[in-house]
Amino acid sequence: MSTILPVNDPEAHRKPPWLLHALDVNTLNFCSFSMCYHHSLPGVSDEEILRTNEGPPPILIAVPNAINSDSIDILQFTQGNRISTVPADKSTKTGMLMALRLLYRAGQLTVVAGYEGGHVSVYQRGVGDVWRKTYSCQPHSQPVLSLDVAYSNEWFITSSADATIVKHPLLPESSIGIEAQPLQVMQTKHSGQQGVQVRSDSKVFATAGWDARVRVYSSKTMKELAVLKWHQDGCYAIAFAAVATSSVQMDERKNEDASEEGIQNQVSTSEQSLLGGVERRRSEKAQSTHWLAAGSKDGKVSLWDIY
Repeated sequence: MSTILPVNDPEAHRKPPWLLHALDVNTLNFCSFSMCYHHSLPGVSDEEILRTNEGPPPILIAVPNAINSDSIDILQFTQGNRISTVPADKSTKTGMLMALRLLYRAGQLTVVAGYEGGHVSVYQRGVGDVWRKTYSCQPHSQPVLSLDVAYSNEWFITSSADATIVKHPLLPESSIGIEAQPLQVMQTKHSGQQGVQVRSDSKVFATAGWDARVRVYSSKTMKELAVLKWHQDGCYAIAFAAVATSSVQMDERKNEDASEEGIQNQVSTSEQSLLGGVERRRSEKAQSTHWLAAGSKDGKVSLWDIY
C-alpha cells in the first residue's frame, strides 16, 4: 500500500485495496460487529498475543444471530465457523441487538450487549459453553446506540437515542447473582449521542452527537468537560488514539530514546543532532497525545488535541 498522502501527490498511482477474507453475517439490524483475539490461556492480554504469535493470531467475531436478532453468534475468523451462541434473554422482551462488545474478563469470554428496548446485559461463558447473565438493567427509554468498555475492564458506558448516558459495572467471574443497578446515570439534555469512546487512561470519555457536537465527559464525575463544535452535520463515529501508560512501556520508550540519542551524538554534527532532537520530540509528542478523531455525516473527519 502507498504511504504517500493523496494531498501530497494526487497524481501518484495507488494500488487499490484487495479482499483477503469475507464473512457472511446478518445485516437486517443496526448493530456493528465486535472482535477480540482468542485467548487460549487465561489472563493473557491482546498485546501479549500479538507479541508472541508468529503468524496472525486467531480472531473471534461477535455479530447478531442470523435468525434471531436478539441473540448473539460468536464466529471464528477467518474460518467462519460458529463456535458459540449467546441465547436471547427469555425473561424480558429486549428487542433486537443494537450494540455489543466482545472481550475477555478474568479469563472468561464476555459479551456486553445493548438492545432496542433500552436494556443492557452482560454475559459470561462458562464450562460446557453455558452462558451466564451477570448483569442486566434497563436504564434507557430509547434504543441503545453505542457502548464502550474501559481499558481496565471494570466498567463500561452506554449511550442511547434518549439524553441519558449510563456507567455500568463489569462484574468479575466470582460475582453471584445478577446485578441490576448501574454505577451512575446522567441526564445530558442532548439526545442522540450516537458514538461513545473511553480514552485509554479511562479518565475521560467522548460522545459523537446527532447535533454535530462532540462532547467530552469525566469518567469519575460524569460531568461535561468540553463541547467541540466544527462539523456542520451530525456526528456518528469517534475514536481516541491509544497511548501507552504502563511503566514498562514508558521505560522501554525512554531506553530506546536514550540509545538513539547516544548514537546520534557520536555520528552526527551538532546541527544534525539538534534537528534530530526536534524531530524526536515532535514524534514523542505525537505518540503521547490522546488524539480524538470524529467522523460526521458532512463527509469530514476532525482531529482534536484536548487534554
